[in-house]
Amino acid sequence: MLTKKQIRFCLDEMKKMFPNAQCELTHENSFELVIAVLLSAQCTDNLVNKVTSTLFQKYKTPEDYLAVPLEELQEDIKSIGLYRNKAKNIRKLCSMLIEDYGGVVPQSKTELMKLAGVGRKTANVVASVAFGEPAIAVDTHVERVAKRLGICRWKDSVTEVEETLMRKVPKEEWSDTHHRMIFFGRYHCKARNPNCPECPLLELCREGKKRNEKNKNR
Repeated sequence: MLTKKQIRFCLDEMKKMFPNAQCELTHENSFELVIAVLLSAQCTDNLVNKVTSTLFQKYKTPEDYLAVPLEELQEDIKSIGLYRNKAKNIRKLCSMLIEDYGGVVPQSKTELMKLAGVGRKTANVVASVAFGEPAIAVDTHVERVAKRLGICRWKDSVTEVEETLMRKVPKEEWSDTHHRMIFFGRYHCKARNPNCPECPLLELCREGKKRNEKNKNR
């Protein structure tokens, strides 16, 4: 496991690599962000943005999503994985927003997680990006990077990864660290082909050192 000093080094290097890391889901308000993050589960941000470029022109409010048949909404998002289930969740979420929150997206993580299709990760993203609340949303990239580097244990659950990062990263850096770790995992420390030879964190990275040794012995 990395020491506090080593984690600080990692955070600083990621900042140098991706100083402008931010949410890549296109949105204009908190409602659009909730829909986009819901759609992004097991799907790339690029694909979501392609779909929402027309979706958000057609649907502006929670009422708009409820004004069409479920089948029509499914057709509008059918290029996205799990589109049938996501369409149902979008409609349920919109009903809850209207009935329980006056059509306005709630700001607290606790209230966000009550919405259909909104789990811990989605709530953290929305709270952080839309409302400026410090949060670390653990997606596949954040989890992979944290475990490869040794900030967390391999066996840690997603919730345990989040809790560990919250303990080891200063609270005022939570949101920026979340975005930088996503960029680091998405563009550098990729799942299948991580760029270990050119990584500034190689000397600290248990996974990178293992991979380098394997390549040397081939």
